[in-house]
Amino acid sequence: MRKQDHRYAIAEIDADEARRFRDGFAGRLSNDELAELVGDRIERFRTVGHHDYAPNSPEWRALAQDLCAARYEAMAREAERAEGDFNGKPSHPTIASATPEPEKAPKGETIIDLYDRYARENAKGISADTLTQARRDVKLFADTIGNIPPGKITGRHVGEWKDLLMQYPVKAAEIAAFRGMTMRQTIKKNETVKKPTISDRTVNRYLSAVGAFCDWLVLRGYLERNPVTGLHQSIDKTKRSTVPFTTDQLNTLFASPLFTGCQNDDDWHKPGNHMIRDHRFWIPLVMLFSGARPGEIAQLAVSDVRQEHGIWIMHITEEGDGDKSVKTKGSMRVVPIHPELVRLGFLKYHAAIKEAGETRFFPNATRNKRGQMVADFSRDFGRYLTRIKIKSGRGVSLYSFRHGAADALRRAGHLDEQFGFILGHTSHTMTGRYGVLPQGMLQQRVDLVNSIAYPGLKIDHLAD
Repeated sequence: MRKQDHRYAIAEIDADEARRFRDGFAGRLSNDELAELVGDRIERFRTVGHHDYAPNSPEWRALAQDLCAARYEAMAREAERAEGDFNGKPSHPTIASATPEPEKAPKGETIIDLYDRYARENAKGISADTLTQARRDVKLFADTIGNIPPGKITGRHVGEWKDLLMQYPVKAAEIAAFRGMTMRQTIKKNETVKKPTISDRTVNRYLSAVGAFCDWLVLRGYLERNPVTGLHQSIDKTKRSTVPFTTDQLNTLFASPLFTGCQNDDDWHKPGNHMIRDHRFWIPLVMLFSGARPGEIAQLAVSDVRQEHGIWIMHITEEGDGDKSVKTKGSMRVVPIHPELVRLGFLKYHAAIKEAGETRFFPNATRNKRGQMVADFSRDFGRYLTRIKIKSGRGVSLYSFRHGAADALRRAGHLDEQFGFILGHTSHTMTGRYGVLPQGMLQQRVDLVNSIAYPGLKIDHLAD
């Protein structure tokens, strides 16, 4: 686990001292013993303008017992938190009566209730996948800070949650050891499980989900200001958590069983005579020569791969038949098909799948239970990279192909602002929606995509 200076570090508990405070409020200690324990506290109580009780008077003793109770309750809560229980409440009547119940959100106005209204409104046209992911992030926040009214969310709530995020294990929801645990319990358990914690970029993803929702709360008058503002982690953009594959890594990958023959559909990493030629084969190659996202490729309809002005294109869109979505409206775009994909048999695959009467280009590509397209393949691909000894820890993943395409465009002399639209980094246009481009504009895109090249790449053996 990442070591941090944490302002909420739990103090060591002295069991003997705790018993003395317990005996003090229970009335089992003499006045001299009470004076030793809480005499200084009574003096401070007197000097700030409260009643000046005579030493050893009944009023003095009652105050001393209440102060013992307060200290014992504080120590009890510390001990509970050391065990991962953050739900403790005072049990001593004096302390309990002085502890106001936190204000609770009324039915239908909880944080998650309002998030669902925000998602239905979706004024910024955010994709369904992104909204679903953000809802999980906001729910984690809501479950952690408690059922407070959304209008009562403060920077302190967000700041304390951020402190927890920076100790939160990677993919905690998928790890059996953390099943059924709260966020705080998960973090405590991870002291022994020792799973790696999420990156600063992932911390920022959680904060962005809550921040976008809080922007909406401000617009709707629930909050005066966004409490997430200024709390994102500073990211060194020269250090990327996902990096492109090296040429050697690409050559190792494309010479591995997934691409050259494996035992069966389940055992990709074992050499054999079974040839995989579905989305698992094509998504990495299409990403390599287009920079498209895996979900965008996996959801293509057969009709989304077509000719415009005699040029073969992929129309990445949420329009038309099928269960499709894009990250943002600006992600809808036309991407010419790279000559290397044609050489490898991409159009032959298109003809065969069309002849088979399929409407989806990759009919076996599926969404997971969270609605994320080919998320299971993305996870399994990362494990595959580890099995064939390309990956060790973080660094390369399915998204490394997308980063590699961006670097290839830079190597060809293009600036980021010149090719951002090819990767789906642009504002919403009707061209993107309907996929119709003038011939001149389309040719410019052809020139961009065709400049993607990888010196030393060995993939001739994959050609159909």
